[in-house]
Amino acid sequence: MQRPPAEIGQPVEDVDTPALIVELDAFEANLQRMARLAKEYGVHLRPHAKTHKTPAIAHLQVKAGAIGVCCQKVSEAEAMVEGGIGDVYVSNEVVGRRKVERLAALGRRARISTCVDHPDQIEALSEAARKFGVTLGVRVEIRVGNRCGVPPGSAAVELANQIAALPGLRFEGLQAYNGKAQHVYLHIERLVAATQTVTDARSTRDTLKAAGFDCLYIGGAGSGTYEIEGKSGVYNELQTGSYLFMDLDYAKLRNAAGALLGDWQHSLFVLATVMSRPEPARAICDAGLKSVSIDSGPPALAGNARAEWVRGGDDHSGWLYADPEDAPALGSKIRIVPGHCDPTINMHDWFVGVRGGKVETLWPILARGAVT
Repeated sequence: MQRPPAEIGQPVEDVDTPALIVELDAFEANLQRMARLAKEYGVHLRPHAKTHKTPAIAHLQVKAGAIGVCCQKVSEAEAMVEGGIGDVYVSNEVVGRRKVERLAALGRRARISTCVDHPDQIEALSEAARKFGVTLGVRVEIRVGNRCGVPPGSAAVELANQIAALPGLRFEGLQAYNGKAQHVYLHIERLVAATQTVTDARSTRDTLKAAGFDCLYIGGAGSGTYEIEGKSGVYNELQTGSYLFMDLDYAKLRNAAGALLGDWQHSLFVLATVMSRPEPARAICDAGLKSVSIDSGPPALAGNARAEWVRGGDDHSGWLYADPEDAPALGSKIRIVPGHCDPTINMHDWFVGVRGGKVETLWPILARGAVT
Protein backbone atom coordinates (compact mmCIF):
# COMPACT_ATOMS: atom_id res chain seq x y z
CA MET A 1 0.00 0.00 0.00
CA GLN A 2 1.25 3.46 -0.92
CA ARG A 3 1.41 6.21 1.69
CA PRO A 4 -1.62 8.53 1.89
CA PRO A 5 -1.67 11.33 -0.69
CA ALA A 6 -2.84 13.82 1.92
CA GLU A 7 -2.80 14.76 5.59
CA ILE A 8 -5.84 15.51 7.68
CA GLY A 9 -6.45 19.23 7.93
CA GLN A 10 -4.57 20.30 4.81
CA PRO A 11 -6.27 22.20 1.97
CA VAL A 12 -7.48 20.11 -0.96
CA GLU A 13 -5.13 22.13 -3.22
CA ASP A 14 -2.20 20.54 -1.38
CA VAL A 15 -3.32 16.92 -1.90
CA ASP A 16 -0.82 14.95 -3.95
CA THR A 17 -2.21 13.62 -7.20
CA PRO A 18 -3.70 11.54 -8.67
CA ALA A 19 -5.93 11.05 -5.64
CA LEU A 20 -9.40 9.65 -5.04
CA ILE A 21 -11.47 12.44 -3.49
CA VAL A 22 -14.77 11.95 -1.67
CA GLU A 23 -16.91 15.01 -1.01
CA LEU A 24 -18.25 14.03 2.38
CA ASP A 25 -21.43 16.15 2.35
CA ALA A 26 -22.62 14.49 -0.87
CA PHE A 27 -21.38 11.06 0.27
CA GLU A 28 -23.28 11.27 3.55
CA ALA A 29 -26.44 12.47 1.82
CA ASN A 30 -26.32 9.43 -0.49
CA LEU A 31 -25.54 7.11 2.43
CA GLN A 32 -28.50 8.31 4.49
CA ARG A 33 -30.90 8.45 1.55
CA MET A 34 -30.52 4.78 0.63
CA ALA A 35 -30.83 3.75 4.27
CA ARG A 36 -34.00 5.83 4.54
CA LEU A 37 -35.49 4.36 1.36
CA ALA A 38 -34.85 0.79 2.47
CA LYS A 39 -36.63 1.55 5.72
CA GLU A 40 -39.56 3.10 3.84
CA TYR A 41 -39.82 0.04 1.59
CA GLY A 42 -39.67 -2.27 4.61
CA VAL A 43 -36.65 -4.21 3.32
CA HIS A 44 -33.14 -4.96 4.51
CA LEU A 45 -30.18 -3.04 3.12
CA ARG A 46 -27.05 -5.08 2.47
CA PRO A 47 -24.79 -2.75 0.45
CA HIS A 48 -22.25 -4.14 -1.94
CA ALA A 49 -18.71 -3.68 -0.67
CA LYS A 50 -17.25 -4.50 -4.08
CA THR A 51 -17.80 -0.83 -4.85
CA HIS A 52 -15.79 0.74 -2.03
CA LYS A 53 -13.69 -2.24 -0.78
CA THR A 54 -13.26 -0.40 2.51
CA PRO A 55 -14.21 -1.65 6.00
CA ALA A 56 -14.37 1.92 7.34
CA ILE A 57 -17.14 2.72 4.84
CA ALA A 58 -18.89 -0.59 5.53
CA HIS A 59 -19.07 0.37 9.20
CA LEU A 60 -20.71 3.67 8.25
CA GLN A 61 -23.29 1.75 6.21
CA VAL A 62 -24.02 -0.62 9.10
CA LYS A 63 -24.31 2.31 11.49
CA ALA A 64 -26.85 3.85 9.09
CA GLY A 65 -28.98 0.69 9.21
CA ALA A 66 -27.46 -1.95 6.92
CA ILE A 67 -27.62 -5.54 8.21
CA GLY A 68 -24.20 -6.36 6.76
CA VAL A 69 -22.47 -6.20 3.40
CA CYS A 70 -22.16 -8.13 0.16
CA CYS A 71 -18.85 -9.01 -1.40
CA GLN A 72 -18.13 -10.51 -4.78
CA LYS A 73 -14.88 -12.28 -3.93
CA VAL A 74 -13.61 -14.24 -0.94
CA SER A 75 -10.64 -11.90 -0.58
CA GLU A 76 -13.04 -8.96 -0.24
CA ALA A 77 -14.92 -10.87 2.45
CA GLU A 78 -11.65 -11.51 4.27
CA ALA A 79 -10.91 -7.79 4.29
CA MET A 80 -14.38 -7.00 5.63
CA VAL A 81 -14.20 -9.58 8.42
CA GLU A 82 -10.67 -8.50 9.31
CA GLY A 83 -12.03 -4.96 9.50
CA GLY A 84 -14.72 -5.97 11.98
CA ILE A 85 -17.81 -6.50 9.83
CA GLY A 86 -19.84 -9.30 11.40
CA ASP A 87 -22.24 -10.30 8.61
CA VAL A 88 -20.84 -10.86 5.13
CA TYR A 89 -22.55 -12.41 2.13
CA VAL A 90 -20.49 -13.42 -0.91
CA SER A 91 -23.10 -12.87 -3.62
CA ASN A 92 -21.23 -15.03 -6.08
CA GLU A 93 -20.41 -18.68 -6.66
CA VAL A 94 -17.24 -19.78 -4.86
CA VAL A 95 -15.43 -22.59 -6.67
CA GLY A 96 -12.13 -24.31 -5.86
CA ARG A 97 -11.05 -26.05 -2.65
CA ARG A 98 -8.74 -23.31 -1.46
CA LYS A 99 -11.32 -20.56 -1.95
CA VAL A 100 -14.11 -22.58 -0.34
CA GLU A 101 -11.96 -23.34 2.70
CA ARG A 102 -10.97 -19.69 3.04
CA LEU A 103 -14.65 -18.81 3.02
CA ALA A 104 -15.49 -21.45 5.61
CA ALA A 105 -12.64 -20.28 7.86
CA LEU A 106 -14.29 -16.85 8.01
CA GLY A 107 -17.32 -18.55 9.53
CA ARG A 108 -15.38 -18.85 12.79
CA ARG A 109 -15.31 -15.05 13.06
CA ALA A 110 -18.48 -13.78 11.39
CA ARG A 111 -21.83 -14.79 9.95
CA ILE A 112 -20.93 -15.94 6.43
CA SER A 113 -23.15 -16.87 3.51
CA THR A 114 -22.83 -17.36 -0.23
CA CYS A 115 -24.81 -18.55 -3.24
CA VAL A 116 -24.78 -21.57 -5.53
CA ASP A 117 -26.09 -22.72 -8.89
CA HIS A 118 -24.70 -26.27 -9.08
CA PRO A 119 -24.79 -29.39 -6.86
CA ASP A 120 -20.98 -29.71 -6.81
CA GLN A 121 -20.69 -26.28 -5.16
CA ILE A 122 -23.01 -27.40 -2.38
CA GLU A 123 -20.98 -30.56 -1.72
CA ALA A 124 -17.78 -28.54 -1.50
CA LEU A 125 -19.30 -25.98 0.88
CA SER A 126 -20.59 -28.71 3.20
CA GLU A 127 -17.21 -30.44 3.29
CA ALA A 128 -15.42 -27.19 4.14
CA ALA A 129 -18.02 -26.18 6.74
CA ARG A 130 -17.60 -29.52 8.51
CA LYS A 131 -13.80 -29.19 8.41
CA PHE A 132 -13.89 -25.80 10.12
CA GLY A 133 -16.82 -26.56 12.41
CA VAL A 134 -19.07 -23.79 11.10
CA THR A 135 -22.44 -23.34 9.49
CA LEU A 136 -22.60 -21.45 6.21
CA GLY A 137 -25.69 -19.76 4.86
CA VAL A 138 -26.44 -20.72 1.26
CA ARG A 139 -28.77 -19.11 -1.24
CA VAL A 140 -29.75 -20.44 -4.64
CA GLU A 141 -29.00 -18.04 -7.45
CA ILE A 142 -31.54 -17.88 -10.24
CA ARG A 143 -30.64 -16.60 -13.67
CA VAL A 144 -32.52 -13.32 -14.10
CA GLY A 145 -29.95 -11.47 -16.18
CA ASN A 146 -27.09 -12.65 -18.34
CA ARG A 147 -24.80 -14.07 -15.68
CA CYS A 148 -24.94 -17.02 -13.32
CA GLY A 149 -27.82 -18.99 -11.85
CA VAL A 150 -30.23 -21.82 -12.50
CA PRO A 151 -33.44 -21.16 -14.43
CA PRO A 152 -36.23 -19.75 -12.24
CA GLY A 153 -38.61 -22.33 -10.87
CA SER A 154 -38.19 -25.99 -9.99
CA ALA A 155 -34.41 -26.12 -10.47
CA ALA A 156 -34.09 -24.04 -7.30
CA VAL A 157 -36.02 -26.66 -5.32
CA GLU A 158 -33.54 -29.38 -6.28
CA LEU A 159 -30.64 -27.32 -4.94
CA ALA A 160 -32.56 -26.28 -1.82
CA ASN A 161 -33.22 -29.94 -1.02
CA GLN A 162 -29.51 -30.70 -1.30
CA ILE A 163 -28.57 -27.72 0.91
CA ALA A 164 -31.05 -28.81 3.58
CA ALA A 165 -29.80 -32.40 3.49
CA LEU A 166 -26.08 -31.68 3.98
CA PRO A 167 -24.43 -30.82 7.30
CA GLY A 168 -22.86 -27.44 7.92
CA LEU A 169 -25.25 -25.57 5.63
CA ARG A 170 -28.48 -23.62 6.11
CA PHE A 171 -30.79 -22.70 3.25
CA GLU A 172 -31.32 -18.92 3.30
CA GLY A 173 -33.27 -18.09 0.16
CA LEU A 174 -32.63 -16.65 -3.27
CA GLN A 175 -30.11 -14.48 -5.06
CA ALA A 176 -31.78 -12.71 -7.99
CA TYR A 177 -29.66 -9.86 -9.31
CA ASN A 178 -30.15 -8.55 -12.82
CA GLY A 179 -26.91 -6.69 -13.49
CA LYS A 180 -27.80 -5.90 -17.09
CA ALA A 181 -30.93 -3.99 -16.04
CA GLN A 182 -28.99 -1.55 -13.86
CA HIS A 183 -27.68 0.43 -16.83
CA VAL A 184 -30.74 0.55 -19.06
CA TYR A 185 -31.05 4.31 -19.42
CA LEU A 186 -34.73 4.72 -20.39
CA HIS A 187 -37.09 4.26 -17.47
CA ILE A 188 -39.73 2.23 -19.29
CA GLU A 189 -37.16 -0.24 -20.61
CA ARG A 190 -35.54 -0.52 -17.19
CA LEU A 191 -38.97 -1.03 -15.62
CA VAL A 192 -39.81 -3.85 -18.05
CA ALA A 193 -36.51 -5.64 -17.35
CA ALA A 194 -36.74 -5.29 -13.58
CA THR A 195 -40.40 -6.28 -13.52
CA GLN A 196 -39.54 -9.54 -15.27
CA THR A 197 -36.83 -10.08 -12.67
CA VAL A 198 -39.37 -9.63 -9.90
CA THR A 199 -41.77 -12.02 -11.65
CA ASP A 200 -39.07 -14.70 -11.87
CA ALA A 201 -38.13 -14.24 -8.21
CA ARG A 202 -41.78 -14.41 -7.13
CA SER A 203 -42.53 -17.58 -9.07
CA THR A 204 -39.40 -19.26 -7.69
CA ARG A 205 -40.23 -18.19 -4.15
CA ASP A 206 -43.71 -19.65 -4.51
CA THR A 207 -42.36 -22.89 -5.96
CA LEU A 208 -39.95 -23.21 -3.04
CA LYS A 209 -42.70 -22.49 -0.53
CA ALA A 210 -44.87 -25.20 -2.04
CA ALA A 211 -41.95 -27.58 -1.52
CA GLY A 212 -41.63 -26.57 2.13
CA PHE A 213 -38.87 -23.96 1.90
CA ASP A 214 -39.21 -20.43 3.23
CA CYS A 215 -36.82 -17.78 1.94
CA LEU A 216 -35.22 -15.80 4.73
CA TYR A 217 -33.72 -13.53 2.09
CA ILE A 218 -34.57 -12.72 -1.48
CA GLY A 219 -31.79 -10.39 -2.48
CA GLY A 220 -30.63 -8.44 -5.48
CA ALA A 221 -31.36 -5.02 -6.96
CA GLY A 222 -28.77 -2.37 -7.67
CA SER A 223 -28.42 1.38 -7.86
CA GLY A 224 -30.42 1.42 -11.09
CA THR A 225 -33.44 -0.70 -10.11
CA TYR A 226 -33.59 -0.61 -6.30
CA GLU A 227 -36.94 1.19 -6.28
CA ILE A 228 -38.65 -1.46 -8.40
CA GLU A 229 -37.42 -4.43 -6.38
CA GLY A 230 -37.72 -2.56 -3.09
CA LYS A 231 -41.42 -1.87 -3.63
CA SER A 232 -42.18 -5.27 -5.17
CA GLY A 233 -43.29 -7.12 -2.05
CA VAL A 234 -41.02 -9.97 -3.18
CA TYR A 235 -37.52 -8.75 -2.46
CA ASN A 236 -36.57 -8.13 1.14
CA GLU A 237 -32.90 -7.24 0.64
CA LEU A 238 -31.33 -4.52 -1.51
CA GLN A 239 -27.71 -5.01 -2.58
CA THR A 240 -26.94 -1.56 -3.92
CA GLY A 241 -23.35 -0.34 -4.15
CA SER A 242 -22.67 2.61 -6.46
CA TYR A 243 -25.31 4.81 -4.82
CA LEU A 244 -22.66 6.09 -2.41
CA PHE A 245 -20.60 7.72 -5.14
CA MET A 246 -22.59 7.69 -8.40
CA ASP A 247 -20.69 7.83 -11.67
CA LEU A 248 -21.27 9.10 -15.19
CA ASP A 249 -22.96 5.93 -16.36
CA TYR A 250 -25.52 5.95 -13.57
CA ALA A 251 -26.03 9.65 -14.18
CA LYS A 252 -27.43 8.75 -17.61
CA LEU A 253 -30.43 6.96 -16.11
CA ARG A 254 -33.75 8.70 -16.63
CA ASN A 255 -36.85 8.69 -14.46
CA ALA A 256 -40.46 8.07 -15.45
CA ALA A 257 -40.85 11.68 -16.60
CA GLY A 258 -37.88 11.32 -18.95
CA ALA A 259 -35.64 13.62 -16.93
CA LEU A 260 -32.19 12.70 -15.71
CA LEU A 261 -32.21 11.29 -12.21
CA GLY A 262 -31.26 14.10 -9.87
CA ASP A 263 -31.79 12.55 -6.45
CA TRP A 264 -28.23 11.26 -6.09
CA GLN A 265 -25.08 13.32 -6.00
CA HIS A 266 -21.64 12.73 -7.46
CA SER A 267 -19.40 12.38 -4.43
CA LEU A 268 -16.39 10.65 -6.00
CA PHE A 269 -13.73 12.41 -8.06
CA VAL A 270 -10.19 11.78 -9.21
CA LEU A 271 -8.15 14.82 -8.33
CA ALA A 272 -5.44 15.49 -10.89
CA THR A 273 -2.79 18.12 -11.58
CA VAL A 274 -2.26 19.89 -14.89
CA MET A 275 1.31 18.93 -15.72
CA SER A 276 1.57 20.32 -19.25
CA ARG A 277 -0.05 22.96 -21.48
CA PRO A 278 1.29 22.03 -24.93
CA GLU A 279 -1.35 24.13 -26.73
CA PRO A 280 -3.64 27.02 -25.69
CA ALA A 281 -6.78 24.87 -25.65
CA ARG A 282 -5.20 21.66 -24.42
CA ALA A 283 -4.13 20.58 -20.95
CA ILE A 284 -2.44 17.37 -19.90
CA CYS A 285 -3.02 16.05 -16.39
CA ASP A 286 -1.29 13.34 -14.37
CA ALA A 287 -4.29 10.97 -14.12
CA GLY A 288 -4.34 8.43 -16.93
CA LEU A 289 -5.63 4.93 -17.44
CA LYS A 290 -3.98 3.77 -14.22
CA SER A 291 -6.08 6.26 -12.26
CA VAL A 292 -9.53 6.33 -13.85
CA SER A 293 -11.50 3.58 -15.57
CA ILE A 294 -12.94 4.08 -19.06
CA ASP A 295 -14.79 0.76 -19.44
CA SER A 296 -18.11 2.65 -19.29
CA GLY A 297 -16.92 5.48 -21.47
CA PRO A 298 -14.61 8.45 -21.01
CA PRO A 299 -14.58 10.49 -17.81
CA ALA A 300 -15.87 14.05 -17.52
CA LEU A 301 -14.46 17.20 -16.04
CA ALA A 302 -16.41 18.43 -13.04
CA GLY A 303 -17.73 21.94 -13.51
CA ASN A 304 -16.86 22.23 -17.21
CA ALA A 305 -19.26 20.45 -19.52
CA ARG A 306 -17.47 21.79 -22.61
CA ALA A 307 -14.13 20.21 -21.77
CA GLU A 308 -13.52 17.01 -23.71
CA TRP A 309 -11.38 14.05 -22.70
CA VAL A 310 -9.43 13.39 -25.88
CA ARG A 311 -6.73 10.90 -25.05
CA GLY A 312 -5.65 8.78 -22.14
CA GLY A 313 -2.28 7.17 -21.68
CA ASP A 314 -1.09 5.05 -18.79
CA ASP A 315 -0.11 8.01 -16.63
CA HIS A 316 -1.38 11.05 -18.56
CA SER A 317 -4.78 12.25 -19.67
CA GLY A 318 -5.48 14.95 -22.24
CA TRP A 319 -8.29 17.48 -22.09
CA LEU A 320 -9.42 19.73 -24.91
CA TYR A 321 -11.18 22.95 -23.97
CA ALA A 322 -13.75 24.62 -26.20
CA ASP A 323 -12.43 27.99 -25.11
CA PRO A 324 -8.68 28.36 -24.49
CA GLU A 325 -9.48 30.81 -21.71
CA ASP A 326 -11.17 27.97 -19.82
CA ALA A 327 -8.06 25.81 -19.88
CA PRO A 328 -6.47 25.63 -16.42
CA ALA A 329 -2.99 26.89 -15.74
CA LEU A 330 0.04 24.67 -15.31
CA GLY A 331 -0.02 23.23 -11.81
CA SER A 332 -3.78 23.68 -11.37
CA LYS A 333 -5.91 20.95 -9.82
CA ILE A 334 -8.87 19.52 -11.73
CA ARG A 335 -11.58 17.06 -10.68
CA ILE A 336 -12.46 14.15 -12.93
CA VAL A 337 -15.78 12.29 -12.70
CA PRO A 338 -15.24 8.60 -13.59
CA GLY A 339 -17.51 6.75 -15.98
CA HIS A 340 -17.51 3.71 -13.66
CA CYS A 341 -16.73 4.08 -9.98
CA ASP A 342 -15.95 0.46 -9.00
CA PRO A 343 -12.88 -0.22 -11.18
CA THR A 344 -11.67 3.34 -10.64
CA ILE A 345 -11.66 2.81 -6.87
CA ASN A 346 -9.77 -0.46 -7.32
CA MET A 347 -6.84 1.52 -8.76
CA HIS A 348 -6.28 3.53 -5.58
CA ASP A 349 -5.04 2.80 -2.06
CA TRP A 350 -6.82 5.64 -0.26
CA PHE A 351 -10.00 7.64 -0.19
CA VAL A 352 -9.37 11.27 0.75
CA GLY A 353 -12.52 12.56 2.43
CA VAL A 354 -12.90 16.33 2.11
CA ARG A 355 -15.32 18.90 3.44
CA GLY A 356 -15.28 22.65 3.03
CA GLY A 357 -12.10 22.52 0.97
CA LYS A 358 -10.06 20.66 3.59
CA VAL A 359 -9.10 17.05 4.19
CA GLU A 360 -11.22 15.61 6.99
CA THR A 361 -10.53 11.88 6.85
CA LEU A 362 -8.45 9.20 5.13
CA TRP A 363 -9.86 5.74 4.46
CA PRO A 364 -7.52 2.92 3.37
CA ILE A 365 -9.00 0.81 0.55
CA LEU A 366 -7.96 -2.44 2.22
CA ALA A 367 -9.54 -4.75 -0.36
CA ARG A 368 -7.98 -2.96 -3.30
CA GLY A 369 -6.82 -5.63 -5.74
CA ALA A 370 -8.73 -8.31 -3.82
CA VAL A 371 -9.93 -10.37 -6.77
CA THR A 372 -9.46 -13.97 -5.56
